[in-house]
Amino acid sequence: MTTTEAPPVPDLPVRKAATRKRLVPYWLLLPGIIWLLVFFALPMVYQASTSVQTGSLEKGFEVTWHFQTYWEALTEYYPQFIRSLLYAGTATLLCLLLGYPLAYLIAFKAGRWRNLLLVLVIAPFFTSFLIRTLAWKTILADGGPVVDVLTTLHVLDVTGWLGWTEGDRVLATPMAVVCGLTYNFLPFMILPLYTSLERIDGRLHEAAKDLYASPATTFREVTFPLSMPGVVSGTLLTFIPASGDYVNAELLGSTDTKMVGNVIQSQFLRVLDYPTAAALSFILMAIVLLMVTVYIRRAGTEDLV
Repeated sequence: MTTTEAPPVPDLPVRKAATRKRLVPYWLLLPGIIWLLVFFALPMVYQASTSVQTGSLEKGFEVTWHFQTYWEALTEYYPQFIRSLLYAGTATLLCLLLGYPLAYLIAFKAGRWRNLLLVLVIAPFFTSFLIRTLAWKTILADGGPVVDVLTTLHVLDVTGWLGWTEGDRVLATPMAVVCGLTYNFLPFMILPLYTSLERIDGRLHEAAKDLYASPATTFREVTFPLSMPGVVSGTLLTFIPASGDYVNAELLGSTDTKMVGNVIQSQFLRVLDYPTAAALSFILMAIVLLMVTVYIRRAGTEDLV
């Protein structure tokens, strides 16, 4: 009569060690999760509840599920929403047109000057966002050299016809706001583009040359498609904060160039209409989220840098 031996039971300390090893990634993620819950999720919930409240600062606010606030905010301030998306979209396009050649230069042509150029790209971050924006008031001052050059080249005639400037004046116009947005958010476009371009295998360019492809064909068929993750990342990192910005419109614009960020800031700090301010914030977030989702699907890549 034969007996079947029972399989060996793993040693208990070994099993505990394996369990602890599996839990290590979750423990490492825990501080980040707590941070997101405390400083992102909870404020979002609080703002959501604020958006459906009614009342006043003197009498207090009470949750009455007044969703009509959203419709009222949208119908009253839809010009500011359109203006914000237009300014942010224009600034994003300008950042892409300016940033792609510079990122290409740093990635493929800079050589030993690469690190210096990268430092120059991020150099604006060494100063305050407010100071950088105020500097543009001097750059675009009436009668200054920039305005004189634009007038001589008849650029202001074209921008005036488009409604972006007024006569020989650039400050307090849409053009000034877009210039400020473009300058302040340009590094957010250049850095993802550079990272994406720098990862392209140089042998692909050599293979394109071996196949007698022209530089234009190589760029169109090899470089640009492979840099699409950087393009998508850069445009998102530029458009999203630019659409909610209020500093540039406040300092470089006028009452006719106010963006929705200015309205939200005013509702929170001056008018003290917290439900309307919260509703405007959620409407802007929903619009941007919808646009970003459609954009990523149309771009055909989710491999963001």
